Amino acid sequence: MRYEEFTLEGRNAVLEAIRSGKTIDKVFVLDGCHDGPVNTIVREAKKGDTIVSYVSKERLDNMSKTGHHQGVIAYAAAYEYATVDDILENAKSKNEDPFIFILDGIEDPHNLGAIIRTANLAGAHGVIIPKRRAVGLTATVARTSAGALNYTPVAKVTNISATIEELKKQGMWFVCADMEGETMYKLNLKGSIGLVIGNEGEGVSRLVKEKCDFIAAIPMKGDIDSLNASVAAGVLAYEIVRQRMN
Repeated sequence: MRYEEFTLEGRNAVLEAIRSGKTIDKVFVLDGCHDGPVNTIVREAKKGDTIVSYVSKERLDNMSKTGHHQGVIAYAAAYEYATVDDILENAKSKNEDPFIFILDGIEDPHNLGAIIRTANLAGAHGVIIPKRRAVGLTATVARTSAGALNYTPVAKVTNISATIEELKKQGMWFVCADMEGETMYKLNLKGSIGLVIGNEGEGVSRLVKEKCDFIAAIPMKGDIDSLNASVAAGVLAYEIVRQRMN
């Protein structure tokens, strides 16, 4: 992953960015370093629910572009995150049933950018991603989305399963992509729907899959066993679009 444009290095730079309210996805701190300034950075980062990772000096040195990281490097978001309520309000303002993409651990920024682009073109009202073990809104994501990030809100949540449960209470149904499911053409995917796409390698996690109402399989006739995550998202999204149009 490449974050050059939105990498912050050094104690003062990182602390000032956090205190200014800038959205910080992750802070990397030298493992074993607990002096006053570093403890302040960690405390302030955790107030904003930023992920703090303790890493080796070698890792920090490899990440650093300036050579003066002082034991602290942060990744800042390229765009501000929305809330789940913002996404629901987007649907309400258009007088449409909510259509939301839920991404369970997408790690490749090109995949995330492509999925956000597809979400926009398919008429989805927003995208929800997890705070941990997933890529955030980096510069690469922004570029790959081809401008879609300007129009499609992206929310970051602590727990995907819990978010699905909350949205179910508001009348939403959820479908996830999995090869073991029922052929997508046989499913009723109309109404308020959430499309769940899993991690590139492991797919949708067991806990999240158990929360889904439908498990959809994309028919495949070739010699390999799976589609790229962003392609799978597009195929399923447009089956939902087809059904919504009818």
